[in-house]
Amino acid sequence: MTMPLMRPKKKNPVLRTRQMNLPPWARGRVALGITAAAAEGRFELQECEECGTVQYPPREACHKCLSAALRWREQSGEGNLLATTTLHHSNDMYFRERLPWRLGLVHLDAGPTLMVHMHGEVGDAPSRVKVGARLDRAGQAVLIGFPNEGSAHMADDKMLREMTSDPKFRKVLVTDGKTEVGQALVRALVKAGADIVWVGHAEPWKKTGGLEDITALPQVTLVPLDLTNGRSVTELAGEIGGKVDIVINNAEVHRTFGIGARRGTDVAKAEMDINYFGLLRLAQEFGPALKGRSADGETGATAWVNLLSVYALSNFPAHGTFSASKAAAHSLAQCLRAEMRPAGIRVINVFPGPIDDEWNQHVPPPKLLSGTLANAIVKALRDGVEDVYPGDVAQEWLERWRDNPKVLERELAAGGS
Repeated sequence: MTMPLMRPKKKNPVLRTRQMNLPPWARGRVALGITAAAAEGRFELQECEECGTVQYPPREACHKCLSAALRWREQSGEGNLLATTTLHHSNDMYFRERLPWRLGLVHLDAGPTLMVHMHGEVGDAPSRVKVGARLDRAGQAVLIGFPNEGSAHMADDKMLREMTSDPKFRKVLVTDGKTEVGQALVRALVKAGADIVWVGHAEPWKKTGGLEDITALPQVTLVPLDLTNGRSVTELAGEIGGKVDIVINNAEVHRTFGIGARRGTDVAKAEMDINYFGLLRLAQEFGPALKGRSADGETGATAWVNLLSVYALSNFPAHGTFSASKAAAHSLAQCLRAEMRPAGIRVINVFPGPIDDEWNQHVPPPKLLSGTLANAIVKALRDGVEDVYPGDVAQEWLERWRDNPKVLERELAAGGS
């Protein structure tokens, strides 16, 4: 049974700052199919469409019938643990700092036999296990053997916590606390065990409903943060940038209408100033601080979360300029992910469908509740994924977009949603 995680000791400021060593990250293009699925929380393997063989490791052709008709399919991961071993020595710098490290050999019910990392609650062989895919600190998929029935503290496993961004005992910055989504995020993070939650407030003179309730929580501290003001971002980064473990950028401006229904560019500029340039300002100031602390062990920086929109995938004309600003933010977030990956910082992009707020009043249900969105973000941190599409609408849009982006574009232009 996994022992509950104890509150980490504060870092000794006299000691040198450790530099991040990443696990081996080289993968062939075919093998990146496992990573693409793991980034969204799925375990997929290649399955031959000719003979039905499930194979591992990934190849260009089926190892049984040599057919090139291979499709990635989600697997249950159920299988038998054949043997285990524990590494006490490694020439790789990443694993050398984290020994001992336990590995196991698992024969899946689907056919292949895999070498996997072992969760601490898995007993000795022979036994039944469930294999899942997770992203390691280098952002590449690795396979982990889990017990079929785990304890309440499974997430506290040392090896698993190394590959995820569980907010328990971590310090989090939420950039906007005046919205329902921001306040729901704060409550969800406190419930998840966050040590400190800094909550950005751009206009402290405004009386905002619900803000007093979250500031009454002992873990919560209000901080001045205006993402349209570079000086505001710089000053806050200088004050708390060296302490933040997780940044959650939920600040956004959302207005309806597209191009012809509104005169001028003021609204579109306001959307871009927060949704795109706000993210850019935040990344320029807080990004280097997170990268510098990513190797501080249990007290190290670990993740960056961007609240985007499923409208970033294909423009929703009824919210046209907002969609464009989120598409720009999506592209910028991909750049941020590439720059943060060498430091082992996970960048998580969240693509919700319409949220149940004032800017989606005329959008028919189903709409995403703020609490549901907040829980999805906390779950993404715990699971260590990269892309999240919470809600039925987001899942449907994603499926239609992957099937045929041009068809989805035509449907949305004709008034579909």
